[in-house]
Amino acid sequence: MLQSLWYRIRSNDMARYGKKAGRKVKRAMHERKRGTLRSGRSGRKVKSRKQAIAIGLSEARRSGAKVPRKKGRKKSASRKKK
Repeated sequence: MLQSLWYRIRSNDMARYGKKAGRKVKRAMHERKRGTLRSGRSGRKVKSRKQAIAIGLSEARRSGAKVPRKKGRKKSASRKKK
């Protein structure tokens, strides 16, 4: 019992995102609120909250912050070659 309690405490100790990542997302959210956050290639104004978070995380990733890897796209089973 004592071992399982220790394991639970230990496993919750690890942060998934670093402080730098949080700061980048916070900055992106503030820019979105002010209306100054622009998307990458097209340069359009970002309105979506989710898109602002994604931009912040990708900037954090580029600057070397602790951010989990992007999940790869799964190939759908319905598209089979004939």
